Order: sequence, then structure tokens, then C-alpha cells
Amino acid sequence: MTIYGIHHASVLVTDLNRARDFYEGILGLTINPLRPGKSFDGLWYDVGSEQIHLIVAQSHDLDDESPLYPGIRRHVALRVSDLAGLETRLKAAGLPVFPSSS
Repeated sequence: MTIYGIHHASVLVTDLNRARDFYEGILGLTINPLRPGKSFDGLWYDVGSEQIHLIVAQSHDLDDESPLYPGIRRHVALRVSDLAGLETRLKAAGLPVFPSSS
């Protein structure tokens, strides 16, 4: 299995408008309109061939690790050559594997 690069990094935010002021107003990023419908609010930004995903936190406690659903936490997603092989390696190491939801 080869890791080709980072696909996206997810950042939890509690105030989406304030986050937009930073990512769009200060950094000059543009919203990617192709974000599929999710059960939580957020935005995607393209940064070269990678993305930043803003996820609106369900509480103001950004360290709250109780997952209401997979993908709501901070995370970095990698581009890999063999997803099934990576899942097998993670499970063999005793790590949890959630369905991919890019």
C-alpha cells in the first residue's frame, strides 16, 4: 500500500460565519460547491489538490470525543493505493475503521 498524499484535513468550528471570515476573508479561499449533503453543517475549501473541511461542532467542547456519527471529529484523510489493504492493517492493529464518507 502506498500513501500518495493528504486528501483533506477536517477542522471543527463552533462559529461557521467567523470561520468563513478567516478562510475566505483572510486566506482568500473559495468554497467548493460539490460538498455532498451531510447530517451536519460545514463547508469544503480546495487548497491545491487537497481540501480543508470545516465541520460545525455539536457542542462548544471541541475536545468532546463522543461520536454522534463517524467523520464528525478532527481528522486527516490520506490518499492511498489500497484502501481495503489499509483497513485490514488498521483492524489487525486493533484500531477502529469507519466507512469512508468523503
